[in-house]
Amino acid sequence: MRTPEPVDIHSETFLRLLMRRQLKLSLACAAVFLVVLLGLPLANFLMPEVMATRVWGFTLTWLILGVGFFPVVWVVAWVFIRRSIALEDAEVAEVSFTERARHEGQSAQPGGR
Repeated sequence: MRTPEPVDIHSETFLRLLMRRQLKLSLACAAVFLVVLLGLPLANFLMPEVMATRVWGFTLTWLILGVGFFPVVWVVAWVFIRRSIALEDAEVAEVSFTERARHEGQSAQPGGR
């Protein structure tokens, strides 16, 4: 049975992989945030009649801005934090697994620790 290659958390390969995953997550969250941020002005420009519709005494623009914008930003931040923690946990688990497998492989060999 072949033991997994040891993962050196200080190697360029490991750090590059982790940074690439974090960048992908950051870009996805930033894209969602920008769509939400730029969507309201675009909706006002492209559909002024619809956005001027009154809902509960407010125009739709103010209702979306006052009630909808902040919860969406909170959700984006929550998803980012949860996924970021999951990425770090996955990397720690990968390192722990390869370290454990390497130690078990060494102890199984004659003259191993």
